[in-house]
Amino acid sequence: MSHIDINSAVKAYGSLQVIHGIDAQIEDGEFAVLVGPSGCGKSTLLRMIAGLEDISGGEISIGGRVVNDLLPKERNIAMVFQNYALYPHMTVAENMGFSLRLQKASKETIRTAVDRAAKILGLEQLLERYPGQLSGGQRQRVAMGRAIVRDPTVFLFDEPLSNLDAKLRVKMRAEIKSLHQKLKTTIVYVTHDQIEAMTMADKIIVLEGGNISQIGSPLELYDHPANRFVATFIGSPSMNILPATVASEKEVVLEDGQVLQLENSFPASRKVNVGIRPEHLSLSHDGELYAVVELVEPTGAETLLNLRVGKTEILASVKERVDYETGTPVRLTFDKGRHHFFCDDTGEAI
Repeated sequence: MSHIDINSAVKAYGSLQVIHGIDAQIEDGEFAVLVGPSGCGKSTLLRMIAGLEDISGGEISIGGRVVNDLLPKERNIAMVFQNYALYPHMTVAENMGFSLRLQKASKETIRTAVDRAAKILGLEQLLERYPGQLSGGQRQRVAMGRAIVRDPTVFLFDEPLSNLDAKLRVKMRAEIKSLHQKLKTTIVYVTHDQIEAMTMADKIIVLEGGNISQIGSPLELYDHPANRFVATFIGSPSMNILPATVASEKEVVLEDGQVLQLENSFPASRKVNVGIRPEHLSLSHDGELYAVVELVEPTGAETLLNLRVGKTEILASVKERVDYETGTPVRLTFDKGRHHFFCDDTGEAI
């Protein structure tokens, strides 16, 4: 069993507290992604699980065993870093088998483990090459192979794709997800890229300022964000947020005076934020939302319209290939069953 329990975990550097009593559970065999902006504490939390950072308070257990005071090598985990951390003077096979060599495993044991990992990752033809002879994606696969060879109960990935180009990142995302399906080992993966989180995770843990904002499956977070932060962080392009005031039970008034009809009922005079995802907006001659075009960005499959509603900038992702001049007025409609409301003060979902 390799489930991870994080109970009231705290990390402080002197008087500066960066992790504020986090609680989270990662099930055996689950692919969990820690995601959030720079400085939110996601890498610090991963390093606390790995034993590379001391725990200032609370408790972390792996497989039911409390690991607060255990050295990293005693936790039966393997970590894959952003910078590969390969030995340039060793071949691929030597790099992958190095941890077993340190454990004084037999040559036959090392060879068998390396061959198994190489087969899983498609590295059989590269075992005699050196890191300097490999591409970035191949080096990352070697780093993953070195982790597999250890046969850990938990894999930890710290932004492993950050140094790769966009096309290779997409390919490596698929390879890491495929690896998880083959090994069925618990994975904790850190990234600031919410697309990686959405496409790879069984469970996403969204962090903000050293606290957990929400935990759930990718589609739970997309469809039912708990607050304004999660709503704008999960989804690409980001969710539009329109400040408004509730005029009556079924109407809100935007800052520029536009009135939107609602299916929901709210107390009158309450200040709210209306959240609408760009992909849920569409052009319509009789649409209820008026906007002015600021910029048109054609991408081929869709067109991104940078718009202004009063003083608020919004984005619409439409299927039509349109080419508006700056300042062109347009009308938009949206699916009233897929918009969101957030408290203006707290940002919590209503």
